[in-house]
Amino acid sequence: MNSINKISISIAILLILMGVISVFLNQTPESTVSTQDLSETYFVGNYQIQIQMGPDKPKIGNNQITFSLRDENKNVLPKVNITAYAEMPAMGSMQAMREPISIENSEAGLYQGEYSLPMNGSWPLFITLQSTEHGQAEAVFDMNTSRAGVKLEQATPSKLGAQEDTSTASESTMKSFKIDNYRKQLIGVTTTEVICQNIIKTIPAMAKVSYNQSKITDIALKYDVWIGELNADYIGKKINQGDTLFTVYSPELIAAQDEYLESLKQKHSYGLRKASRKRLSRWDIQAAQIKAIQQRGRSIDYLPITSAVTGTVIEKNIVAGSASKLGSRLLRIADLSTVWLEAEVYESDLPWLKVGMQASITFPDLPEQTYTAEVSYIAPELNPLSRSAIIRVPLNNDLGLLKPNQFATMNLQADLGRRKVIPEQSVIYSGKQRIVFIDIGNGRLLPRKIKTGVRNEGLIEVLDGLDFGDSVVTSGNFLIAAESKLKSGLAQW
Repeated sequence: MNSINKISISIAILLILMGVISVFLNQTPESTVSTQDLSETYFVGNYQIQIQMGPDKPKIGNNQITFSLRDENKNVLPKVNITAYAEMPAMGSMQAMREPISIENSEAGLYQGEYSLPMNGSWPLFITLQSTEHGQAEAVFDMNTSRAGVKLEQATPSKLGAQEDTSTASESTMKSFKIDNYRKQLIGVTTTEVICQNIIKTIPAMAKVSYNQSKITDIALKYDVWIGELNADYIGKKINQGDTLFTVYSPELIAAQDEYLESLKQKHSYGLRKASRKRLSRWDIQAAQIKAIQQRGRSIDYLPITSAVTGTVIEKNIVAGSASKLGSRLLRIADLSTVWLEAEVYESDLPWLKVGMQASITFPDLPEQTYTAEVSYIAPELNPLSRSAIIRVPLNNDLGLLKPNQFATMNLQADLGRRKVIPEQSVIYSGKQRIVFIDIGNGRLLPRKIKTGVRNEGLIEVLDGLDFGDSVVTSGNFLIAAESKLKSGLAQW
């Protein structure tokens, strides 16, 4: 056999070995974690559902979502009718916005959908599952453009979750196992210690600019009039204090002027003069105007009505030549030098809010400008439909950049104090269980069930199950999970 044949045989043997290794590595034994197992399983009615987002954090524009459906025996369900949509709750005068999700059955048990979001904020995900064999079930997931993934809020009651919990291995069955250094390097295992750190919880909310209700002025008269010349002739016109809004003609007003002028001619009628002048003042005729009438010596047919405030006309109910009854609202003027920013915060986030806390605000059409302000008001009641409460933040608007009904994103910063935390990627989610791996030394790892609290900026609070200084695995968790199931015989997490 010549050298060329030997080389050819060697290459053929090497290719066969590589194929065998590839087949072995791509096998998914029953006890290992498949790609589909990497997402959290939710129990909804008679269904087990897993959700994968694309991208993980929803964004403005096109997004993708994949549902994996199984029954109580973890068999895939290929014939389920899924109806889903994302809906932003109504805020103040803004109506709720609903974005439908078109879903197709891409392969057995997998259902892929597409949807588009027009703005940032909270978009609760509503899902209805329907099949002949497993009936109907519904679920609502919390979905927000400020964070990855979804969180189950409400669902049709299920016995599957309870069955899953009863079969969970007890803490005593969670035995340690050993992984040699070579395997650790191959998997890419890293660890970190449990630490105590100050946590700032960020609560995102969609907000809308509204008028400062304490700086709105209505223009109404205390006598019947006809409108003459109209200066405040369109909505949006800016008015300065002292500007003439319109002129009015009123027989009553002319009679009152004539009465005052007549009293001035009588030397010994001080009481009449005082009464007639007071009558004009009560009708909001200014002192300067009364003096002008006195100097003129005759009544003014069309008396100018001036503005007592500076602002913008936001409502107009008159035109030149129209008649108006006493007490009718003719104009409404708003001072836009300050505005209110109102947002709806969900009931679950309200315990973290308080008057005076900091809020960071950004506007889609002002990306380079960030406003910082304090919460001035938290509504005492909840919206019964959205289960949310209105909060209010005042903003300076001297430059006039902020417009009523303009949308914004508000991030509220709640200081939770110092908490025991670990990186969120250290935690494996399986149903209602939360698992971490503790490095106990000498290459041995111990799975441990923990109880978690709030999340913030890649960290998660540990309420129970870990002590300060414990070393937990932060990467390679899922491959380690497969190792632990094989080596220590854990049936469930």
